[in-house]
Amino acid sequence: MARIVTCILRIASISLPTNLRLAIAASIFVAAGVLLIFIINLLFAQRIVRSLHPDLGWHTVSRIVLRTIYVLIGLTLAIVITATVQNFYTLRPRTKTIDRGLQLYGTTFLAIVATLPIPAVLVAIAIPHQVPHDRFGAGRFRTKVAVLLTGSTLLALGAWYRCGTAWQHPVPRNRPMPEYFHKAAFYVFNFVVEILTVYLYAIMRVDLRYHVPDGAKGKGSYSVQKAAENRENESGEDN
Repeated sequence: MARIVTCILRIASISLPTNLRLAIAASIFVAAGVLLIFIINLLFAQRIVRSLHPDLGWHTVSRIVLRTIYVLIGLTLAIVITATVQNFYTLRPRTKTIDRGLQLYGTTFLAIVATLPIPAVLVAIAIPHQVPHDRFGAGRFRTKVAVLLTGSTLLALGAWYRCGTAWQHPVPRNRPMPEYFHKAAFYVFNFVVEILTVYLYAIMRVDLRYHVPDGAKGKGSYSVQKAAENRENESGEDN
């Protein structure tokens, strides 16, 4: 839905190039439309870590770190929106420099957030862990890992593209645009990678694969709660 709105705003802003508000809204949605999937990937990575290393995954420090990241994502989004809007309405060089610095921080931070699930999962797998792991959801564990790593890699490519192009020096209007600003690159790294990720998650039914039982809390609770749910379902079928 967010990307549909983004495309509509971009089409509208191109059709009405003098409408500043449409241009601002389109710029904001390009940067912010994918944040929900970033957060979902962090949640999936947390469940994998908790499954393999419950002492670490359920530790209070781990919860605080993840919640801090969520808060920082919200604050960063607010900073990027403020800097983007202000940059459109000001002509002061100092203000524009500050706004650009804030935008660079925002794109860099979000690129790091998009990448976090990859090292988190790989390190969790590499470090010796309990056997068997705390099972959750449907399907094989290795499939869960493969789906998350694939989706996170696609989103990280898009995020680092936005970050890398943002750090490049602005191109004067009288010079041709570099290839990394080409329309094809823009739409591939901003939209195609996200569409592929969404379709991957839909086809692989991540809602079932990463499902955790209600009330799961603490070491071993995924398997315990899942077994309790299965018993309830079986008793309901017998009745």
